[in-house]
Amino acid sequence: MRHKTIIWLIAGLLFSAWSAYAQEPDWTSYQTVLKHVKPGSKNNVSLMLVDYSAIKNNDSLDKAYRDLAAFKLERLTSREEKLAFYINAYNILAMKIVADHWPTESIKDIGSLFSPVWDKPAGELGGKTVTLGEVEHSILRPMGEPRIHLAIVCASVSCPDLRNEPYLAARLDEQLAEQTRRFLNNTGKGLRVEENTMHVSKIFDWFEDDFKSQGGISAFIKRYKAGLPELILKTNLPYDWAVNGTQ
Repeated sequence: MRHKTIIWLIAGLLFSAWSAYAQEPDWTSYQTVLKHVKPGSKNNVSLMLVDYSAIKNNDSLDKAYRDLAAFKLERLTSREEKLAFYINAYNILAMKIVADHWPTESIKDIGSLFSPVWDKPAGELGGKTVTLGEVEHSILRPMGEPRIHLAIVCASVSCPDLRNEPYLAARLDEQLAEQTRRFLNNTGKGLRVEENTMHVSKIFDWFEDDFKSQGGISAFIKRYKAGLPELILKTNLPYDWAVNGTQ
C-alpha cells in the first residue's frame, strides 16, 4: 500500500510539473487590440473593420506583439494549443505589418511582384524571424486543419473576419466551427447562391487540397451551411484585397 501511495504522489508531482510547463500565452494584450475591431462595411462588403490608427498610436498592438514574441514555444504541447497560438500569431503579425506601414490601401502594396509581402519578415516567434508565408504554409497547413483558412486574416476585405476574441485551445473546435459558419453566411465574400450555382470564396480554390480530408469543398461547406441543395460549385467570388481598415 505504501508503494502505491508513493507512486501516486510521484505521478501527481509529474502531472503538476507538466501542467505548469504546458500553457498558452496570456492573450490579455491581444484582447485589448481586438477592442478596436468593429463591424462595418467597405466596398459593399460587410466585415469587421480594424482601427489601425488607434492600435498604432496607443501601443496596444506593440504590447500584444511583444508578449507574442517573448512567449516560449516549448510551452505549447498539444495540437490545439499550437493551432490556437499560430492562428493568433498570424493575425497579430498581419495587423502589425499593416500598422507599421499605415496608411496603406492594401497589404499587398507593402510588397512587390518580386518580393511579395507574404515573404517579408513579419516579426519574431520563439527568437526566430518569420514571414506570414512561413506561419501559414510551413506551420499551420501541415497540421491538417482546413478551417485555419477561415480564421487567419490577411488584413483584406475578402479575408475571413477577425474574431472579437483570441483563439484558445480549450474552445478551438467551437471557435473554428462558428468562424466557418460566419464566413459562409457572408454573401459578400464567403458564399452566394445564384439560381443553380453556389459561388464561394477563391480561398477554397487556392487551398482546395486542404479540404480533401473533409470530402472536398462541397462536403465541407454542407457540414457548416445547412439546407443547401445540390448546386454547381464555382470558386469565383471576386476577391477584394483592399485593407480591412478605415483610412
